[in-house]
Amino acid sequence: MRSKKVFVLIALSTIASLLIAAVNNFSLQMKIENFSLKDYNGKEHSLSDYKDSKAIVIIFIATECPISNAYNARMENIYKNYSQKNIAFIGINSNKEESVSRIKEHAEEKGLTFTILKDEKNIIADKFEASFTPEAYILNNNFEILYHGRIDNSKNQSEVVSKDLENALNAILADKEVSKKETKAFGCTIKRI
Repeated sequence: MRSKKVFVLIALSTIASLLIAAVNNFSLQMKIENFSLKDYNGKEHSLSDYKDSKAIVIIFIATECPISNAYNARMENIYKNYSQKNIAFIGINSNKEESVSRIKEHAEEKGLTFTILKDEKNIIADKFEASFTPEAYILNNNFEILYHGRIDNSKNQSEVVSKDLENALNAILADKEVSKKETKAFGCTIKRI
């Protein structure tokens, strides 16, 4: 009877290890197709426009979400610091009730100078399987996902102990593999059509 329990435990442990490995490798296997969206000034941007970048950061953001808004200054700082290192930075607003004019007004109010695109029918959010604002992705120039998850571990900047997005970018810039490929994003849910 005891050997049966040991066998079952070993089998369960092996299955769990395989599942964990599959989850950890999921991001590396997912590839995003090229897409085009317009920014709040009506200019069209394609993902392929950023193909010469070392990496492409995409963050799903919102104008009305207090958690996304708590990250405005951090997102702008990350953009300013890493855009000088050949990292492209794109915000995408997929919330159905947030108009293009409101997105423009919000960007001006909050001093957001990175490109912000409007995903009118959640098509791109659906392709990424994005659920929250903010939710971050890093793509390589083949549009494979290298990192997916949160920007850091706390809405309150004074409580941040893990700068996950920046850690991933630093690894990419050092030509190293991203060690933490997936973290749990948190924030307001994307309001879909």
